[in-house]
Amino acid sequence: MAGASKRAAAHALLLHGEERFLVDERARANLDDWKAELVSDFGLEVMEGVGLTPARLQDAVLQAPFLDPYRVVHVRMLPAGRAESQAGAVAEIPPTTRLLITVAGRLSPGNKLVKAIAAAGGSVEEMQPLRGRALGDWAARRAVEKHGLTPAIAAQAVRVTPPDLGVIDSELTKLAAYKASGSKLTPEVVTQLLAGGREDEIFRLTDNLLPRPTPQAMEIARGLTRGGMQPTSVAYRMARHIALVLQVRAKQERGETLQQIQDDMTEHRFVVQKAYDAASQSNPDSLETALKAIRDYEWEVKSGQIDAELGLDVLLTRL
Repeated sequence: MAGASKRAAAHALLLHGEERFLVDERARANLDDWKAELVSDFGLEVMEGVGLTPARLQDAVLQAPFLDPYRVVHVRMLPAGRAESQAGAVAEIPPTTRLLITVAGRLSPGNKLVKAIAAAGGSVEEMQPLRGRALGDWAARRAVEKHGLTPAIAAQAVRVTPPDLGVIDSELTKLAAYKASGSKLTPEVVTQLLAGGREDEIFRLTDNLLPRPTPQAMEIARGLTRGGMQPTSVAYRMARHIALVLQVRAKQERGETLQQIQDDMTEHRFVVQKAYDAASQSNPDSLETALKAIRDYEWEVKSGQIDAELGLDVLLTRL
């Protein structure tokens, strides 16, 4: 935060905002930079924001390094509503500590933790949701720089997916994997892949989702998040599948056959068949309730009320 303090280079970074994907990505990049100079496993301490006490955070911040030139303290997804209570813990940040705090939600400029980090010589960055042209520009850069795809493919992905960076990046990753296999990415193939969402793990998850989630569903969902997919992206895929099953169920009740439904819908025929089988075993009211639970989960994550990963586990027990 240039001009805010005459201290040495900032050793503290507070990341917050409604765009969780950008918060996580910025945090990873910053951690990679700091960890490059560590020589032992003792140099990094990761603390979960949920349940973290000010005393424990202060102890971690003030602790001297053992073998490393400095200690890296990472507070992961501190609930926005608990942020101010941690202000006193970061009033003093030694030169031998690198502090990174990510917040689940947005903080106001007047928040005590924001002011404390700034006063200590650190930096505060807010990650705002991208909309319109900014979203398209981000997707184009992501497609070209990370996935080796074209801006045109990025634009196609943005058109058919919700404005969620995690979802868009997952779709671009899928398209890049298809291209890497040696297959040609024509506009028709891109449309089919984006609409189908046919990754093996997603299929395994949805196969274990209805009529009630099995123990395997939670295991698969955790595997997806550990593999880099955002928890809210997993929830979105679940919601998309449940919505498709609900749509197919309505067609079943009108007496339409599987072939008629497949001919009428834009999704891949195999995807529709899977939804058809699930719809035969599902209750419409239960499907509606599940969709509402997922919407509630997404809102609670974006508003900073719950941790995304823990919340996903709880969500699966409620469906």
